[in-house]
Amino acid sequence: MYTDKTLKCKDCGADFVFTAGEQEFYAEKG
Repeated sequence: MYTDKTLKCKDCGADFVFTAGEQEFYAEKG
């Protein structure tokens, strides 16, 4: 089960939310 995560962009240092839906999408893509 995925949960929303707040991540920091390695390039620009901005915070962004990596949502559960996005995590599931990328997990399916491999």
